[in-house]
Amino acid sequence: MISPERFSRIKRLLSLRQPDLTVLMDNVNKPHNLSAIIRSCDAVGIETLHAVSTDSVIRNRQRAARGSNKWVNLVLHDSTVKAIQSLRDQGMQILVAHCNDDAVNFRDIDYAIPTAIVMGAELFGPSEKAVSQADHFIYVPMQGMVESLNVSVAAAVILFEAQRQRLEAGLYNQPKLHSAYMKKRLFELAYPAASKKIARLGRPYPELDNEGKIIRD
Repeated sequence: MISPERFSRIKRLLSLRQPDLTVLMDNVNKPHNLSAIIRSCDAVGIETLHAVSTDSVIRNRQRAARGSNKWVNLVLHDSTVKAIQSLRDQGMQILVAHCNDDAVNFRDIDYAIPTAIVMGAELFGPSEKAVSQADHFIYVPMQGMVESLNVSVAAAVILFEAQRQRLEAGLYNQPKLHSAYMKKRLFELAYPAASKKIARLGRPYPELDNEGKIIRD
């Protein structure tokens, strides 16, 4: 049985989620980077992030990362173009972290509108397919000798700027998840083992009261 305090905390977490803000990890392969980006996404209220790989080894690492954090959904894709198109179909602008002649300071972007941020692998950057699909290129200014940040650090820096702008715009003030999805997700997070068993049986989740207790028929 979940405690009322923990149930309240999960409800608040879901009330702050930003379904129109996400990250697409384009062949990000190092386990510590995958985990760090997922943690940053959770911290700024991202509900679902995405990953694409062109290598089976990378994909296996992404699958492992998907199971490492129950608070954030990680969707895996086989194709960069299809992944970006699915995000564009949701009305998101596509920002690719890539320093080129067309790139702008990451702070000069409006993150209050639906946004997907594409982060490439640390050594190689975003793939050509990701670059070809960008609406805007963004970069993090450097004042030292290093030319770039670790990919997970860069993702965190960009995400917390997005959080700052969204806080100022009041986008965390009202729940943005659909009520039916929120009820489903609330049960899954409050009762993870039971939800998996019920899902395998093909049954609907039971109702919960305001303290997280299961309402018996």
